[in-house]
Amino acid sequence: MTDSELQFTKLVKEHKSTIYTVCYMFSNDSDEVEDMFQESLINLWRGLKGFEGRSQVSSWVWRVTLNTCISWDRKRKRRGDTVPLTMDINLFDDHDTETQQVKLLRERIHQLQPFDRAIVLLWLENLSYDEIAAIVGISAKNVGVRLYRIKEQLKKS
Repeated sequence: MTDSELQFTKLVKEHKSTIYTVCYMFSNDSDEVEDMFQESLINLWRGLKGFEGRSQVSSWVWRVTLNTCISWDRKRKRRGDTVPLTMDINLFDDHDTETQQVKLLRERIHQLQPFDRAIVLLWLENLSYDEIAAIVGISAKNVGVRLYRIKEQLKKS
């Protein structure tokens, strides 16, 4: 393995949960989540050589993954609905209380605009306002204002 491949393998091992979580919050379809995950990995691989270390690796991973998912979301809206080819069986369908709570939260968050969805996701990951601001490109104060508005919006839904 080359140094780049080793670096990328380490990056994926350390951040795969974050990458998958972001993708999961941007789609209702498990196959689409997998596709977005793969697309995010491709974009991370392509951008790895250009990463200059001016921010934390985790912030860069968040930014690349969020941008990938937001772009995917825009493309999906332009091309319209598709019909998935499924067998109508979901072996991972779970009906316990905790899973239902996560699904309800996900449904509410999914109603938000992509940028607001990204902010909420970062906040749920316990990132500071400064870290969120660095990832999404707004001020920390603006993060606080947007989160307040988002919370109010979610209370109404």
